[in-house]
Amino acid sequence: MKTKTTKSVLKQFVKPFMVLALIMGLTSCVDQSKSTQANVNSSEDTSEKVESAMDLTGMKIGYCTPSLNAPYYQALLQSIEASVEKNGMIFMSADGQDDINKQIAAVEDLITKGVDALLLNPKDPDALVGVTKMAAKAGIPVFIIDSSINPSADYVTTIQSNNLANGELAGEWLAKKFGSKKMNIALLSGNAGNPVGKTRKQGLLQGITEEQLRTLGYIDLNIKTQAYTDWSYAGGLKAMEDALVAHPDINVVITESDVCVLGAIKAIAQAGKTDDILIVAGADGQKEAIKYIMDTDFYGCTAMNSPVQIGKNAVEYAIQYFNGKRDFPKTAFTAPLLITKENAAKYYDPKALF
Repeated sequence: MKTKTTKSVLKQFVKPFMVLALIMGLTSCVDQSKSTQANVNSSEDTSEKVESAMDLTGMKIGYCTPSLNAPYYQALLQSIEASVEKNGMIFMSADGQDDINKQIAAVEDLITKGVDALLLNPKDPDALVGVTKMAAKAGIPVFIIDSSINPSADYVTTIQSNNLANGELAGEWLAKKFGSKKMNIALLSGNAGNPVGKTRKQGLLQGITEEQLRTLGYIDLNIKTQAYTDWSYAGGLKAMEDALVAHPDINVVITESDVCVLGAIKAIAQAGKTDDILIVAGADGQKEAIKYIMDTDFYGCTAMNSPVQIGKNAVEYAIQYFNGKRDFPKTAFTAPLLITKENAAKYYDPKALF
């Protein structure tokens, strides 16, 4: 896994990420009708006019984000706003400010203001159930985006990336890369109990074991440690420092999100192990991760979780609802996509928010 560009790339990224760490947290029936090519975190305005039999003028779309403290959330909000306005509707937004009580109050405020549809990215899968029922009682359809919510909630559909399939693609790639070579794995997760993180982790592990069974005829899954990063650069740095002290033989890091591992790269570099450890992410396709994949050998792959595409899809489904569609699947996925050195340049946009 040696590369001539490792040192230069680390110098390019480590300082910007120390600044970025101050603002970063995380960002999450099958519908894969959307083109894989569309799952790009582009800085360009890719919003589209959706065909509608009804006049959308004056229709109000409300969106409540759990926070705006991360580039993913900012890119998702920007995508929704652009799509709403492209279709002649009124965009109304509310910020939960990374506080569950504030997010509940923010959703209640949007309901009071009489939005015609509510797009909700819940900070907690259980705490927002009540406001979905409140919205439904007011005749407001609710669309869950990026994350997940308790099935008891009253909502039309969930729009998110295919976290299981993306994780499987990344795990399969890793197993093929290592073959019969022994893997000593550190698993970096977001936070305990997060439903999106759990699904991504499940996909990663399934991808590894299924590929090993196909090619080796046995499973050799040696996870030396798991650590939680709180979906942050600083959390990833601390988790990796601890992992390397306790398990100096680690040669693979798998993670539920690019953000969980970007800080870990500093710890790996400080330990002089960039030539000895391979990183594989089950999501998100963040531009900094794609750049590492392009320029080094230690960041093997990631998978696309496009806030741009998710935002566009959410607005399109709301418009379809306005036009009488009701047969939505309970979960609508964007198409899975693995990003490796072979295709990374195609998906890299240095001007993108995320």
